[in-house]
Amino acid sequence: MSTLAPRTYARYVAIGDSSTEGLDDPDGRGGYRGWANRLALHLATALAMHPDLVTVFSGVNDAVRRDCNVKAVARDIELMQSACVAAGATVLTITMPDLSAVVPMARLMRDRLLTMNDLVRETCVRTGARCVDLAQHPVTSDMRLWSDDRLHANSEGHRRIAAALAQALGLSGHDGWWTQPLPADRASSIVARVTGEFRWTREHLLPWLWRHARGISSGDGMTAKRPAMETVTAENV
Repeated sequence: MSTLAPRTYARYVAIGDSSTEGLDDPDGRGGYRGWANRLALHLATALAMHPDLVTVFSGVNDAVRRDCNVKAVARDIELMQSACVAAGATVLTITMPDLSAVVPMARLMRDRLLTMNDLVRETCVRTGARCVDLAQHPVTSDMRLWSDDRLHANSEGHRRIAAALAQALGLSGHDGWWTQPLPADRASSIVARVTGEFRWTREHLLPWLWRHARGISSGDGMTAKRPAMETVTAENV
């Protein structure tokens, strides 16, 4: 993955869903940190305060729906990217890793996600946005980088996503360490795997199916974590 020439960024806007919000990366204060805040910290500690930076990551919530129009979602992403690039911002977008090995039901939407990733790559070429292609690196599908709900990255997963974005921006001190595989994991027993699948189904899948059957989203009634611009420091990220 090539990198952009180093430059300065002051006003960083993160557009996205719960993954951008930071689930599941607790900040120790009852909220969530996430890769967007982690990237903001990299910028705050490494660079002076100047032009704008935007990350655009969305579409996964659409892709889990059977009636998803992937091309329409990609057009919306292109519209957001184009508007931000036209305003002079550097725009970063990430692709979604294949989670078939992490979430068995993800196999049902695997083709949609692969298609969306391809469309996002093509969109970035047209708009001039920077595609940080997480899906091309096997480590991003390692279950140990994902939280118990298997839909959101855990703290280590968010740390690696932030590092990937920082590397794409050419920030000093950031190389490709995030692509390295985790140490070999001891194989779990069949009983442990079955028990884990049962627990995940009971605690995460069934509640999710019940909410969606009633047209309810876990994000209903929630607003953005940082709806207005504010200065980012090591203390408030």
